[in-house]
Amino acid sequence: MSRSRQSPSGQSPSGQSPSGQPSPGQSDSSQAGASPASAPDQTHPLYALDRDLVDGLLACAQPGDAQLVDAARLSMRYEGFPGARDIGDDLAKVLRLWGLDRDGLHERTRAIWAAGYRPAPAAAEAVGSGFDTADEQVS
Repeated sequence: MSRSRQSPSGQSPSGQSPSGQPSPGQSDSSQAGASPASAPDQTHPLYALDRDLVDGLLACAQPGDAQLVDAARLSMRYEGFPGARDIGDDLAKVLRLWGLDRDGLHERTRAIWAAGYRPAPAAAEAVGSGFDTADEQVS
């Protein structure tokens, strides 16, 4: 009777356990082609809002402080994100149109923030209204 040689750990020289399964440190050939890069793209929860912002940045020839800050913030948000590649591609296009690279953008936005820039709240973020106080008389 012929028996395959086994190492002290119970593995054969081929790296398989006595049951024929791959050893814990080795991958199965069916999993060899699977990688995180081939995983399906995710949808970012803020995609719709960010898409509108990026479209506005694409239309801007001379960026102001708000546009530079938005571009930097969005580039950080989508860096390494597994999806929304169109936004990442368009942000790269925006930087080329503005004659900036990522480091130059971040250098400029650090200076903007250091100078005391604070973004104005968006209309959708405003809380309350002036309507309920418009008719009040000061006594």
